[in-house]
Amino acid sequence: MSDLKKYVAKRKADDKDFAEGYDEGYQNLKFGIMLKAARKESGITQQALAEMLHTQKSAISRIENHSDDVKLSTLERFASALGKKIEIRLV
Repeated sequence: MSDLKKYVAKRKADDKDFAEGYDEGYQNLKFGIMLKAARKESGITQQALAEMLHTQKSAISRIENHSDDVKLSTLERFASALGKKIEIRLV
């Protein structure tokens, strides 16, 4: 187990508030990272993507860095502009 995983496990055990919000926060961060990676892989800048979606560069940055409250329709447009599709699964 990595030092980070050990730290997170200990912190979750010691801090109830941290434990309650950690998993959801991590998933939101991870999703934003995936969107950013897909954009970069497509060779598209935030500015170019913003122009494609008729929005501001700051909106693209917000989606990539704080993807906790983004409409599904916005995510679908984001993905479509990159030539991708959003796939949602319940596991």
